[in-house]
Amino acid sequence: MLLIPILYSMKRFTIILVFVFSTHSVLSQNMDNAELENIFTTMSDTIQGEPGRWQFIIKDVMFVCLTDTANNRMRIISPITETNQLDEDTKTLLLLANFHTALDVKYAISDDVLWSVFIHPLKELTREQVEDAVSQVYYAHITFGTSFTSTNLVFPGKQKKEAKRIEKGTFKKKT
Repeated sequence: MLLIPILYSMKRFTIILVFVFSTHSVLSQNMDNAELENIFTTMSDTIQGEPGRWQFIIKDVMFVCLTDTANNRMRIISPITETNQLDEDTKTLLLLANFHTALDVKYAISDDVLWSVFIHPLKELTREQVEDAVSQVYYAHITFGTSFTSTNLVFPGKQKKEAKRIEKGTFKKKT
């Protein structure tokens, strides 16, 4: 007789697990180009482009977003400086920042340009994650050369200088 309540409890637990995981899957896998464009239009001062390829500006910082829906990938990038302007010490600081202070974004070099970069699977993103990604790309861009940070969070490490914390204000269009 003890077996029946246990089986009933296991069945209820299984149903709850299926519901939780299926709900998470449906809610978290809905980002597409139309929603990205909506988010960027809301956040930016100006925007131009077409689905899958946008250029937009927030507070005088240029961003580019590229998507590849066939491979479920996207990236939000912001050009910072030409690589010929970087000395070896700065390149070392960029690598340290990638480990400690540039959290979901990274500093990267491509085509002789230093970029602030966020790369992620497209469909799995939520609106909040995209907004946070744009914010982190922005802060990594504007703190280049000073604290090299994308958020207020800093992972500890053996650094010669402790990273300065940034004051994260409202991150929206210029008014």
